[in-house]
Amino acid sequence: MGEQKIIAVTGATGAQGGGIARAILAEPESGFTVRALTRDPDSAAAKELATLGAEVVRADFTDEASVREAFEDAYGAYLVTNFWAHGSADRERAEVEVLVRAAKAADLQHVVWSTLEDTRELLPVSDARMPVLQEHYNVPHFDVKGEANKLFTEAGVPTTFLNTTYYFQGFVEYFPPKRGEDGVITLALPLEDGKLLAGVDSEDIGRTAWEILKRGKEFVGRTVSIAGEHLTGAQYAEKFAQALGEPVRFQSIPYDTFRTFEFPGAVEIANMFQYYGDFDAEFTGARDLAAVRALNPRLKDFSTWLNANTSAFRES
Repeated sequence: MGEQKIIAVTGATGAQGGGIARAILAEPESGFTVRALTRDPDSAAAKELATLGAEVVRADFTDEASVREAFEDAYGAYLVTNFWAHGSADRERAEVEVLVRAAKAADLQHVVWSTLEDTRELLPVSDARMPVLQEHYNVPHFDVKGEANKLFTEAGVPTTFLNTTYYFQGFVEYFPPKRGEDGVITLALPLEDGKLLAGVDSEDIGRTAWEILKRGKEFVGRTVSIAGEHLTGAQYAEKFAQALGEPVRFQSIPYDTFRTFEFPGAVEIANMFQYYGDFDAEFTGARDLAAVRALNPRLKDFSTWLNANTSAFRES
């Protein structure tokens, strides 16, 4: 076998980065290998990647020299930032700037950048329907990524822009169906009746990115918007009912009610769901399931994901 092309993967121990790292490592004959970037090479997740064959290196977005070193001699990269690790749009913007400079310095041949729409293109912050956050944004973790797309283009970094969406895993972590006082299991979401929520298995984001990298420069400069299925709240509830073997009802939480919930990020999450709802034709419409499945034939719909994860929703 000839020398393998190195794909540098940021966030390699997280949902997206781990997904693409495992996908590449599962195809040892592909001609590609993984350099996994992590702040903690001694973590269990990092050690697992090393066992699978990844080269694990320490890199921190606050230490630009470490990122530049990690990108040296790489063919390409999968780049993802985690707004929720700190909650600051300014900090996330600074992290992206580090990644762009490092990618340019390393002369990477193909970057897949995990991004999201800038909601302000459809909803100016002067529109009063939702509160402005961090002075400049409707949904900071969307807007700062979408705004940063141009940094890659302006720097001349050959990039594919991968628009992501709500993870199915969010039902486990944030919105699990719960039994109500009347005994009926209820799926409560800040989503209006009849509006679609585009969801995806987080692993499929990485797997799709891997297929894009394998296809090469055909995808440079293009935007790929991903989802695994588009369902209404009632349709998600029906899928849960089928999996759990008893009725599950959908309860729509008004956006303004959700904004009053006392946990970090409640207002931003309400704004995000309002964007999903108010602009479902544009957001959901940009996510062509057939096109994504053509890239990633193993793309999971919600039922497939749920059937593999039903135990997470069983009452103890």
